[in-house]
Order: sequence, then C-alpha cells, then structure tokens
Amino acid sequence: MDRMFDSFVILAEMRTGSNFLESNINEVPGLHSYGEAFNPHIMCKPGQTELLGVTLAERDADPLRLIRRMREQADGIYGFRLFHDHDARVFDHVMEDRRCAKVILNRNIVDSWVSQRIAWSTNQWALQDVKDAKKWRVKFDPDDFRHLYFTIKERQILIARRLQETGQAGFYLDYDDIQDIKVINGLIRFLGVSFELEAFSGKFKKQNPETLADKVRNFPVLEATVNEIDRYDLGSLPNFEPMRNPVVPSYVTTEKAPLLYMPMQGGPDREVKAWLAAIDGVKPEDLATGFTQRDLRKWKRQHPGHRSFTVLRHPASRAHAAFCRHFLIGGPDTYSEIRQSLIDTYKVPLPAAIPPDNGYDVEKHREAFLAFLGFVASNLNGQTPIRIDGSWATQGHVVQGFGQFLLPDHILREDDLAAGLAEIAHEVGVEAPELPDIEPDAPFTLADIYDNEIEEAVRKAYQRDFMLFGYRPWRRGA
Repeated sequence: MDRMFDSFVILAEMRTGSNFLESNINEVPGLHSYGEAFNPHIMCKPGQTELLGVTLAERDADPLRLIRRMREQADGIYGFRLFHDHDARVFDHVMEDRRCAKVILNRNIVDSWVSQRIAWSTNQWALQDVKDAKKWRVKFDPDDFRHLYFTIKERQILIARRLQETGQAGFYLDYDDIQDIKVINGLIRFLGVSFELEAFSGKFKKQNPETLADKVRNFPVLEATVNEIDRYDLGSLPNFEPMRNPVVPSYVTTEKAPLLYMPMQGGPDREVKAWLAAIDGVKPEDLATGFTQRDLRKWKRQHPGHRSFTVLRHPASRAHAAFCRHFLIGGPDTYSEIRQSLIDTYKVPLPAAIPPDNGYDVEKHREAFLAFLGFVASNLNGQTPIRIDGSWATQGHVVQGFGQFLLPDHILREDDLAAGLAEIAHEVGVEAPELPDIEPDAPFTLADIYDNEIEEAVRKAYQRDFMLFGYRPWRRGA
C-alpha cells in the first residue's frame, strides 16, 4: 500500500511529554524514533557520540548526512524529536519535506516551566519507577517565565506559518492527548501504519502530578505574572501592508569614504545626498547609484570597514512631504492618476491647479492634508485598490524590506541627523561636512497647519511606526 510519509518529526519542547510519546511510537512495528538526534549538545543522550555510524562532528558539519543514514537504515518510517534550540538547518529541511509527517506536541507553558525547574533542581528528567520520584517546590521567576513563554509562542507561530506556506497539515497533540490510547492510535494511522496499541509502553511514568499551587512556593507571583501576559494579543496592531523589496538600485555610495546610504522615500533625501557629495567633492547627481545586488556585494568587498545607514523621519513630516511633493507642487514627481482618484473617489479637496493658485490658503491646505491622511490610513490597511507608495509606506516595513538584502548599520533620525552623520563620518575616518538645511515643504509647511487633530490623524495612519520607533507628538524640527 502506498503511504504518504517516509519519515516523521516530533516538533516539541522540553517537558511536553515527548519522551512518553516517543516510547509509545517505538512500540509500533514499522515506526522508530531516534530521540533528540539533533540536540546541539548531545546525540540522543549524554555521552553518546555516534548514531548509525555518524559521529557528532560529522552530524554538526552536515546534519542531512545523519538523515540520509536514517533513511538508508529504515525498516519502515523513521523519525526524531526536534526542539526550538536544535539544529535550525534540520528544521528548515523537514518543514520543506512533504514526505515528512509533522507531529506537533504542545503543553500548557506554565506546566512546562514548572516541570523544567523541578527537573533541573532534582536532576530527574525521566521517571521509570514511582518509588524513585523526587519532589521539589520551585520559586517562580517572572522574567525567566516570560522568556520561555514568548520563545515557545514564536516557535508555534513559525511552525503554523511554514505549514500554511507549504500547503501541509500537521498532527497536533496536547500533553493530555498523549494519555489517550485512542488518540495515539489515531496518530499511528496518520503516519500510515496499520497497527493499534492495546496499552501504553509503561516505560515512563508521570512526574509531579500535584497541583501547581503545591509545586510553586510563591504561587501568587505566578498567578499575577500569567494574568499580565496578553495571551490573545488584544493590543496588537493590524498589519495589511505587503512586504517591501529592498530597492537596491536606489542605494548611494561614496568613493572617498566607505559609506552606503539606503534612502527611505519621503525622507530628507536631498540633504543627505548633498552631505555625501561634499565628502567626495562632487555634485549629488554624480554619486554612485543604480546598483544591482551583485554590484553592491562587490562594492562591499572592495570597501572594508564600510558603514551603511538610513534615516527615519517623523510620520507627520514624512506624510506631509509626500503630500506636497506628489500632489501639490507639480513637476515630474506628480502622481497624476492617484491625484485624480484622491479627488474623485476619496474626496480629498486638492486644488484644481498645480501648483495651486492664490485661492489655495492655509485652511484649505490643512483640510486637504487631513483628508489625505484619512486616505493613507485606509490605503495602509489594504482598503483601497491604489498601491501603497514608498513615500507614505510605513517605515517599519521599509526597514524590513532592507533586511531582505542588508540591514543598515545605523538607523538615524532626522531630528538628530547632523550629530548622527558626524558619528558615522568619524567611524570611517573622514571629516563630516556641514549638513544642508532641510528644505521646507511648499506651498505651506507642516508647522503652518499642525494641531492636535492632525497629530491624531497621523497616529491613526501610522500606529505601527509610532509603536516600533517610539515617536512622540510632532514638533517643529522633528
């Protein structure tokens, strides 16, 4: 009979019952699990240095070598247990392998934490005879628990995401499920084996069956800490913005200093390029740009000690600069089609003339900018058919886009730009030239119209950037 899987992986963590689960799987003819074969510190168990003829050093050099050996030696379906801190190369391999069944074992994280600390304190990691059980009451450590909680939650999210992306399904088990013989037999059928266990192996016994209150000395601290954790992420910010590409051709370099500028649309681009040009003694348009990723890798190899940087601008300043540049002042940067959609569909009261005539005053500018911010909020939330342009995209997404090729060494802020550039110049051993004054927006500046209503509209549109970068309310010069 054709079967779906050649192998399986038990994706679990310490103290989730994986030893017990594995002991029962190994009772089934045609199934065999090799334990923690890819634990970076041991090979299956302490003191073991070889498995199936593959040494620890050989496994670490090429973990897939051990998987190939398992496949060669298999008399049925083989597998192993894999935890979050085991070899990441193996995780990537098994998640892409559709012929490898994914068994996902979870446990209440509070129970896991307490069980781990008891095991560490008693040095008893498995119990085969109840008479040998060691008891201990642990002291709850809130910081240590939070670290474990968010590490495991991140791993669980990653596993679910990888299964979704590859169109696979896993067999999910909770700690309580592995005590149910019917569920274990369901797992055996899922793996493609026609066999039923009549009883559990009996190799391992449950440790520490007492209540949490009996196992934790400062139980009220545990309760308070767990209540503080927002397990449903009620304060999360919605994110419907697509990932941005790194836009490597826009990057700019200098020749007299190993500097690489990664522009962020809507930022103080003109001023930074003028500063870089002053270092090279050239015009801004003569700076090297238009790189491919291959070109830029070559430049980096040829310029040891290089520094890369980008510049953040307050969301209010950045949105206002984009508004003026693309929809008001005219010229090659005008987005004519989007401008007409803003007028017709989103009721942004833009002036008919570009640039505006004398009838367009400060009050009309304020009204139009507020309406534009409303459009931006909807646009970033995926509620419009119009593209999310780089000049008003969230800066957090732009930085993430950089990371697809290269994360900047420095993320500077416009309100402290001169000092930040001076520090970078010092790092590469050149004298920092004067930074030109930031060119004011036209036909009006943000300072001309800024008030609490505008600040509130900016925050609504850019909640994630305010959270990620800690922006305060806008002020002149920010």
